[in-house]
Amino acid sequence: MKWLKRIGIFLLVIIGILAILFFVFNEPKPEGQSGSAADALANKMLNAIDKTAWDTTTYVQWNFMGMHSFLWDKKRHFVKVNWDDNEVLLDTKKVAGKAFQDGIEQIGPAADELIQNAWSFFCNDSFWLNAPAKAFDPGTERSIVTQEDGNEALLVTYASGGVTPGDSYLWVLDENGLPKSWKMWVKIIPIGGTEATWEKYTTLSTGAKISTLHNGLIELNITDLKGATDLAGMGLTEDPFTGL
Repeated sequence: MKWLKRIGIFLLVIIGILAILFFVFNEPKPEGQSGSAADALANKMLNAIDKTAWDTTTYVQWNFMGMHSFLWDKKRHFVKVNWDDNEVLLDTKKVAGKAFQDGIEQIGPAADELIQNAWSFFCNDSFWLNAPAKAFDPGTERSIVTQEDGNEALLVTYASGGVTPGDSYLWVLDENGLPKSWKMWVKIIPIGGTEATWEKYTTLSTGAKISTLHNGLIELNITDLKGATDLAGMGLTEDPFTGL
């Protein structure tokens, strides 16, 4: 019974440490002022990343954290997702598609599981790819929060959509409206106000600006980034989504 007692003590210590971390670092979500001024600040952010150029970018490819690679057809809402020995051709509107493992097409529950995994990866990783562009997505709410230094930050809450509706993000912007960092109040992270940077911007051939490095609890990076208005601009001669 001694080992059970030791495990119990160990768990109590872990719970105590987590409780201390929560009370020390947890920040309540700030209250902001919604309205036209908040929308104007959001539009300033969209101008800084060139949202118009992003909207004309038909194809985007990227690798997230060296784990998941994507080729996204934004106009048709198709995306090819690769990880490990898996590949999924996904229709993001229907959350349906074709799934392959080791090049062999899967059917039934095996295919359904791969498709759901691909959908989850895409929702998360495409958000980190260009979350600022989603400030006016359906179901979003925007408000201005005045920080301690007197500067205004933009709070965006997602009341619906994706896989974690209800999450909120406080954007800290530079003088031109370009995101420098955000603080997060999200279901996946128990400590509110966790911060991550938005830095190392690169400009796609279409003109859209994308941050490829986020430093926070861990470092998140985006590599193999490329965007174009057509398949030729991506170096492709055949439609990769013919199977859909």
